[in-house]
Amino acid sequence: MTTNLEARVERHNQGREKTTKANRPLELMYSEALDVERHEARKREIYWKSGIGKEKLRLIRDKS
Repeated sequence: MTTNLEARVERHNQGREKTTKANRPLELMYSEALDVERHEARKREIYWKSGIGKEKLRLIRDKS
């Protein structure tokens, strides 16, 4: 979740995020622009990190 997507991806690829440091370089394959409150955006983030969301992301990845 971020207000600056390009900077966020760059932080991950520079190894400045502990959770993704070992998986570099990362490639952005999906993003959503939401005009909602922060807690609603957080719910979407949690969804994409859940089992169902991860499976959908795998399908997107495999189609590319």
